[in-house]
Amino acid sequence: MNVRLLIPMTANDLPLTREAILDAAEQVLRRFGPDKTSVVDIAKVLKVSHGTLYRHFASKSAIREAVTERWLHQSITVPLAAIADEASGSAVDQLRVWMETLVRLKRTFSLEDAEMFSMYAAVTLIEVEMISEHVNRLIAQMGQLIDRGMQAGELKPGDSAQMARALFLASSRFHHPAHAQEWLLDSNASDFDAVWNLLLTGLLKV
Repeated sequence: MNVRLLIPMTANDLPLTREAILDAAEQVLRRFGPDKTSVVDIAKVLKVSHGTLYRHFASKSAIREAVTERWLHQSITVPLAAIADEASGSAVDQLRVWMETLVRLKRTFSLEDAEMFSMYAAVTLIEVEMISEHVNRLIAQMGQLIDRGMQAGELKPGDSAQMARALFLASSRFHHPAHAQEWLLDSNASDFDAVWNLLLTGLLKV
């Protein structure tokens, strides 16, 4: 009788995918931080040579950018999309919830996911195009809510895309990583309320 031995597959037996590399990179980045992490560290986790990783990514910076882009999508864009896609209730209320959620997520990550937040803050200064695309997706979500508010008669008619961009930029003090230290001030919540109420008066239909 022929007996076939089942030998467990190792990392070297499996095809190396982009997602596997990003998973490993995120793991290592959380452990060592973005500045101390090297391509060799990531390769060790995957049990491959660091040269193998360069077939998928041109540099360490490219890996960091891809990890950051995925993290932003999963941690920021997706949760906010769920709010923007909600079709019931007041659009104005949902717009406030959307913005409060963005502010809360950024503050929470700055405190509880320091390594990833630090990398995101650094990438913001370097990878302008990638961050711009991320911001545009968020602004589109706000525009979606503003559109619904206009259709419901809650908000004055106008260019929803332009309004959303202005609202996002005007509130950046509460969600741009450059202001992270200010989010810890006792006055942060009341400052947000004051700014938000002022901005909203420009959108509400009188």
